[in-house]
Parts: sequence; C-alpha cells; structure tokens
Amino acid sequence: MWSVVLMGLAGVLVGGGISFHQQKKPTWVSVSFYVLAGMSLLAAYLLTLPGN
Repeated sequence: MWSVVLMGLAGVLVGGGISFHQQKKPTWVSVSFYVLAGMSLLAAYLLTLPGN
C-alpha cells in the first residue's frame, strides 16, 4: 500500500520538477525535486523487499 503512495508522490515530484524547469526557476529547485522523487522511488522499492 505504502509503495503505491510513494510511487504516486514520485510522479507528482517529477511533474513539479518539470514545471519549475519550464518556469525558468533556479536549477537547484528542479534538481531537488528530482532527487526527492528518486528517494521516494527508492523507498517504495525497499518497502517491497521481503523482511527477515
């Protein structure tokens, strides 16, 4: 369940990064959105791994 929510959050963050890039905002803003999206996808993947 949480992995689906985190994947949706990653999609929203990528959309925000693209939007800020198109608005000619500073590069670090777009990059930070992409990094947060990547971290969200990584967390979603880690949640799908079987536990000990």
